[in-house]
Amino acid sequence: MRDVENSAGAAGERSRPLAGKVALVAGGTRGGGRGIAVELGAAGATVYVTGRSSSAGRSDLDRPETIEGTAGLVTAAGGRGIAVRTDHSSPDEVRVLVGRIAAEQDGRLDILVNSVWGGDPLTDWEHPLWEQDLDAGFRLLRQAVDTHVITSRYALPLLVARRSGLVVEVTDGNTARYRGSFFYDLVKSSVIRLAVAQAAELKPYGVAAVAITPGFLRSEAMLDGLGVTEETWRDAVAEDPNFAHSESPAYLGRAVAALAADPDIMTKSGRALATWGLYEEYGFTDADGTRPDFAAHWARSLVAEYGPLGEPL
Repeated sequence: MRDVENSAGAAGERSRPLAGKVALVAGGTRGGGRGIAVELGAAGATVYVTGRSSSAGRSDLDRPETIEGTAGLVTAAGGRGIAVRTDHSSPDEVRVLVGRIAAEQDGRLDILVNSVWGGDPLTDWEHPLWEQDLDAGFRLLRQAVDTHVITSRYALPLLVARRSGLVVEVTDGNTARYRGSFFYDLVKSSVIRLAVAQAAELKPYGVAAVAITPGFLRSEAMLDGLGVTEETWRDAVAEDPNFAHSESPAYLGRAVAALAADPDIMTKSGRALATWGLYEEYGFTDADGTRPDFAAHWARSLVAEYGPLGEPL
């Protein structure tokens, strides 16, 4: 295990390994994206937080979280949060966003996180492909894959120009295992492939690209659905015992912050990673000091019902 302190709550320069770095977290409004943005800030980074949900208006998800809220949390954690309302399915809007970052940061961008999702309302868990709504499926692909491609298309030149940096593709699962719904599976496996392809093309420029998955993530929507908060989440374990092995968005954020601070990150480029493997290497904990390991829980309790989780890609 490497001797790495948690980003949040630690004092001293050692706890700010990303001081002076600039990050773009696309899809940083809530969930894993918010956790990543906040922990990059806690490590000292300037973080551009983008998405469609803002104080100026909600997205079609109609949830209360906003990019301004995330940016405020980034700043409170010790970084500098900058909210920019952006529809990442619009090349024009993304081009303007990247132009603004370049102008404000003297052309600097060190970390790109593609975390745009918002696909829960479009995911059909009940029907096979031949019974699914094609329009909804194609909208899901547009929203959760095309947005990543568009964002990388315009942001990567800033990293390439510096000949260093990290691209992070946020997915669900780090194996070839089927994920329970045709279009959902296609999206999440495609995002892993985006990391593989970008890693190959970025290698000559010293820029790394990885995919990363959380375990059982306690997103805001998940907590709301169970009628609990982050402070009272253990009250929901009686309803779903697997929830005892869940993790907060901060855990994913700390994994990404550790990767971004790793001077040997190129050795991981092109891989699909997971919080449950990275905590062992980097030594970070979740916000409550625990170290959730959903893969270990799966192996102990769920393999008989669902089969092996699978080997990492």
